[in-house]
Amino acid sequence: MTNVQIDYSETDTKGRYVATTPEAEGEAELTLSKVTPKLIIADHTFVPDSMRGMGVARLLADRLIADARERGQRIVPLCPFVRAHARKHRDEVEDVIQW
Repeated sequence: MTNVQIDYSETDTKGRYVATTPEAEGEAELTLSKVTPKLIIADHTFVPDSMRGMGVARLLADRLIADARERGQRIVPLCPFVRAHARKHRDEVEDVIQW
């Protein structure tokens, strides 16, 4: 899937990635909570039925990981999808995942 737009918005304590694509209705999301400026919790990932099987959740997780790496943050993978993704790619993400 190449035509996915991912946007990020945040407040003082929360963050939200939203993925949209002209190929499907609705939006997928990955939410996070900010514990400290250097520690965040991946709370929840949701992909609507219209986007299932397109790899959107992985794109959201990869963006979260890339952004955390760039900001010098660690991620606590509370969300089951992010946790499974981090376990599957443990060697690639060990610098940003806080087990």
